[in-house]
Amino acid sequence: MRKCLGVLAVVGALSVVLWAQAPTPTPSDSGQSQPSAQPPSSQSPAPAPSAPVPQEPTSTSVPIANRHPVPKFARVELFGGYSFAQAGLFNAGHWAQLNGWDTSFAVNAVDWLGLVVEGGEHFGTSQIPTNVPAPFPSCPPFCPGTFPTFNADTREYNVLFGAQFPYRKYERWVPFGEVFWGHDGVRGEAIAQGLDEVEVGTGRALVAGGGADHKINERFAIRFKADYFETQTSFPSFGKKKQDNLKLSVGIVIRSVRKKKRHLEEETEAQP
Repeated sequence: MRKCLGVLAVVGALSVVLWAQAPTPTPSDSGQSQPSAQPPSSQSPAPAPSAPVPQEPTSTSVPIANRHPVPKFARVELFGGYSFAQAGLFNAGHWAQLNGWDTSFAVNAVDWLGLVVEGGEHFGTSQIPTNVPAPFPSCPPFCPGTFPTFNADTREYNVLFGAQFPYRKYERWVPFGEVFWGHDGVRGEAIAQGLDEVEVGTGRALVAGGGADHKINERFAIRFKADYFETQTSFPSFGKKKQDNLKLSVGIVIRSVRKKKRHLEEETEAQP
C-alpha cells in the first residue's frame, strides 16, 4: 500500500512540473484574431520635410578683388607713317621741303609715361646760295652754273630715344607730349661742271613737341604730331652749327591688346 501511494505521489509531482513548463496559448494559436486597441492621437501630423536649399560652390582660388586688374592702356605701341620736314640743314638761309618717314616703338611703363625709341629719314632738294657755298667748296674748283643758288640732293636720318607723356582722359582722343634726344646725320650731293661734290655731317638731335592719337578700335589708332626738330651738324669744312627745323608726322599706331582672363568665379552661374 505504501508503495502504491509513493508511486502516485511521484506521478503527481511529475504532472505538476510538466504543466508548469507548458507555454501559454496566444490568441493566434486559438485561431481568433483580436484587433489591437490604440488610443486616438491628439497631435497634428508632422510637417513634410522642406526641399534642400542649393549651396553655392566654394572655391579655394584667390578672390577676384585681390587679383591685379587688367590695365586700361596698351603696354606696347608701334607707330609708322609719313613725315614732312621743313629744314635748313646746311645753314644756307633757305628752307628745304623734305619728305620722308617716321617710326617709333614705345613701351608704356604707366598710364602717363611711355619709353620710346624713334627713327626717321627725310630726303629732297636743298638750295645752296652760290656766293656762300659752305659746306661745299668755293669756286674754283667747284663752280655751279646756276645763280643765285644751286641744288643739293639732301638726305637726313635720325635715331632718337626719349619719353612720351599721354593724357588718357578721353575715349577717342589721347593727346600727348614728347621729348627725344639722339643722333642725326646729313648727306648733301651737288653736281657742277662735271664735278660731283658730296658733303657728310653728323651731330646730335633734339625733338620736342606733341600730338594726339585718334582711336579707331582697341588695336589701331591714327596719330598726328608736330615737333620742333633741332640738329647740330658738324661738317668737315666748318665746325658744329645749330639748325632749327620743323617736323610733321601722320601715321598708324598698332597697339598690343591684352585680353581679360576668365576665372572660375566669373564662369560659374547659379543653378536653378
